Amino acid sequence: MESAPPKQTRLILILIFALIGFVFSCDLPFSKRSSTLEGILEKGKIVLITQNSANTYFLYRDEPSGFEYELAKAFAGHLGVELQIVTPGWMEMFKLLGRGKGDFIAAGVTILPSRLDMVDFSDPYLDIQQEVIVHRINREVRKKEDLAGRTVHVRKGTSYQKRLLQLQEEGIDLNMVLIPDVPTEELIAEVAEREIEITVADSNIALLNRRYNPDIKIAFPITQKQSLGWAVRKGNAELLEAINYFFSKIKDEGTLQDIYDHYYSNRVILGQVDITSFKKRIRTRLPDYEETIRREAEKNGFDWRLITAMIYQESHFNPRARSYTGVRGLMQITQVTAREVGIESRMNPEDSIRAGVRYLAGLRDRFNDIQDERERLLFALASYNVGYGHVRDAQKIAIKKGLNPDTWETLKKVLPLLRRPEYYREARYGYARGTEPIRYVSHILTYYDILRYGGMSGEA
Repeated sequence: MESAPPKQTRLILILIFALIGFVFSCDLPFSKRSSTLEGILEKGKIVLITQNSANTYFLYRDEPSGFEYELAKAFAGHLGVELQIVTPGWMEMFKLLGRGKGDFIAAGVTILPSRLDMVDFSDPYLDIQQEVIVHRINREVRKKEDLAGRTVHVRKGTSYQKRLLQLQEEGIDLNMVLIPDVPTEELIAEVAEREIEITVADSNIALLNRRYNPDIKIAFPITQKQSLGWAVRKGNAELLEAINYFFSKIKDEGTLQDIYDHYYSNRVILGQVDITSFKKRIRTRLPDYEETIRREAEKNGFDWRLITAMIYQESHFNPRARSYTGVRGLMQITQVTAREVGIESRMNPEDSIRAGVRYLAGLRDRFNDIQDERERLLFALASYNVGYGHVRDAQKIAIKKGLNPDTWETLKKVLPLLRRPEYYREARYGYARGTEPIRYVSHILTYYDILRYGGMSGEA
């Protein structure tokens, strides 16, 4: 993936679009004129309007991530400009774009005729279908006719709402509950937790969230294939042309497919506890790394068995493991962490173990305001998974609710709230998949107990 084009390419881009930019921007207010391609190249930055969600943009282990973010970052690199991000509510995105408060929308927006009076859409970059989502034990809802008499919860103002209205007009007597400005993934989580019965999601969002909510079932589609596109302000022809050229280029190069596969394809559901597999790999894979684990754990004041459990949860002892977010190695180290602790290769087992244990120790020390040693360790483990900033945000929520912010029992209650807009919009670090670190720590403790009480792999 290109981080920036050569100077010659950038100059050509400026020259190609300068004349078009002049024609379309000379009569525009300054804020909108700066959203033309010429204005973007001159100021050296482009402003993305998107959503704070798992499918679009979020912070994971304190680094930006998300399918739409990765595409937008590649586009900014293609132009040779800085990417800036704003994350308003769903209903506000189009208003901000129209007022010139951002340059383009990349938020998994379906290209619909009803939206063409507000924005101009790029060429499609992804085909999706709307899928009905139910709990895995649901055997009654198998086709669209089965929605009759059922209640379906969807976000207000989406293409899901429009499609359900069409089904009602076709004679399917379903009940529709419209939820204002709640991410679709939150509704999927509520289906998994059996708080609601049915929701609707685009197929890519459904695939992504099935990993975090293994209790859901993607039941059936209720649309033919639809297309997603990026949106620009009406009449912004030169920026639209640049986006279309970019999409054509990354499709030809295979970059678009790589990013898609990174997030959506053939991913194991996070947190599946397979005790038999764990015990087998303890016997077959752990011996290669046990000496290093013991040494680094002792240096940093950890039980080596806890670090072993953590490594298994991170990578199943696969030194070449790579997650969809780009973290790598036995302990799934980010590039930033690798630089901070001074290791040469994230794929080198010794370097990865050394970096991961040191980083965990640093997180534990940052929670020195928590007096209980075990609680401090659990907070550090959660931070290793979801990011230190998100855990601190959750503690602030606990304080507002009158709960003790320094206990794991409290953190298990408040971290999942960072999935919800009324909480993450007030949080410094924004949206987080707050249920994931709870599951992550729980599985580590399960593996740890097996090592402690199962009599495996030597003495403590």
